[in-house]
Amino acid sequence: MTAAARRTDRGDVEHGYRYVEAWGMAEGAYGRVFLPRNVEQIRAALLHARAAKVPIGLRGTGNSYGDASMNSDGFVLDISRMNRILDFDAETGIAELEAGVTVRDLWRHILPLGWWPRVVSGTSFPSMAGIAAMNIHGKNNFAVGTVGDAILEFDLVLPNGELRTCSREENADLFHAAIGGFGMLGVFSRIKLQTKRIHSGNLRVHAHANRDLRELMDYFEEHKGSADYLVAWIDCFAKGDALGRGAIHRANYLKEGEDEHPERTLTLAHQDVKPNLFGVFPKSELWRPLRLLNNDPGFRFVNTVKYHTGRLEALQEPHTWTHNEFSFLLDYIPNWKWSYGRRPGYGLIQFQPFVPNDAAHDVYCEILRRNQAAGFVPYLGVFKRHRPDPFWLTHAVDGWSFAMDFKVTPRTRDALWKHCAELIELVLDAGGKFYFAKDLVLPAGVAERMFPADKLEAFVRLKRELDPDELLQTDLWRRVFAGVR
Repeated sequence: MTAAARRTDRGDVEHGYRYVEAWGMAEGAYGRVFLPRNVEQIRAALLHARAAKVPIGLRGTGNSYGDASMNSDGFVLDISRMNRILDFDAETGIAELEAGVTVRDLWRHILPLGWWPRVVSGTSFPSMAGIAAMNIHGKNNFAVGTVGDAILEFDLVLPNGELRTCSREENADLFHAAIGGFGMLGVFSRIKLQTKRIHSGNLRVHAHANRDLRELMDYFEEHKGSADYLVAWIDCFAKGDALGRGAIHRANYLKEGEDEHPERTLTLAHQDVKPNLFGVFPKSELWRPLRLLNNDPGFRFVNTVKYHTGRLEALQEPHTWTHNEFSFLLDYIPNWKWSYGRRPGYGLIQFQPFVPNDAAHDVYCEILRRNQAAGFVPYLGVFKRHRPDPFWLTHAVDGWSFAMDFKVTPRTRDALWKHCAELIELVLDAGGKFYFAKDLVLPAGVAERMFPADKLEAFVRLKRELDPDELLQTDLWRRVFAGVR
């Protein structure tokens, strides 16, 4: 918070002006940010926005790639100061958390007790409010669903200040609408969720190098009944018969008794990644040399090396990774995104379509070909298997997702957005969906084509009932839902 931070006479809630940025750095704006520490201060921030007749957007720890937690036309409510672990039952694995608790806070609290979050994102820094609002998925979505499937109950502060407790039995409609509702119905203040019992701090990991996309998908289908996690990296530069080649990691929990030393592997010391590369070079500075590779020739080389390294890994016996290493690869190099540039107009976007199983192979092959033909080859591509869930605005399908990181520069921005618009049509025509935690390019009109009409209409009715003045808004809401409000 800047030196301008001060306390108001409305519930004594701290606020100030600061730069609020998309995680991918491609968008940002200065504005007033409120930092409540309790429910009363949440109410005070909402009241302040209502009195000023200014919309307010909700933000956790700001890990959405796009503008989901930005509100360039109003205020922002940042929940990150509400970060207490209220309770954890080591017998049942049920955690009760304030909404600003991060995934990292949670796993570090429960892992020494023999538990692990059922669903985690690729980075450990998102807040509970953020993962609920976006209904995140993990590398095990095909097996356990989204994080909403693990949430048992939550408290939501409505725009009028009312506090509602929601579960599958109490306020069930609001429960299924707010999870995945990207913060447009109320402010998460408390979340209760179920975690997973584990008997080791390690996972057993099998590697497989796939020669093309069909082999990748066949491997997933063969193993999804027995694997706990499945994830694949794709070399987006590969062409022809090698289109969609990559490396797959299949992981399983160790059963009780398989780890001879769980008292050691279930310690934070065992999980923590060493801060220096080769014991010498700080990993926090690796983004600097990575700038030299942050171009098409550089990442073509990186992807080629990674593919052949993956082939060698696949020849070896299964090996063990810690939960931290396997789950949070994005945290391995701190601030790696800075290699994309730290100047205005530079950064990255992630384009992540979800396509039903029957159409996925052909759609994703076509996307790879179009990317290469247009000169917009993603520097990172990640492939996952998914299953449906019951939440109203879910991105999940019985199918596949392909997350692609595109570099953004002032020179390429307009052409990249136009290219993505063409890919969006391809995905929607195949019955696909998109994920609001990653998006910065979806236009108005997409929501009507993505979601079942009854669910979208029910969500909009609930929004009108709970927030008739549209106090809760973000740049994402105005961009994508302009036609359905």
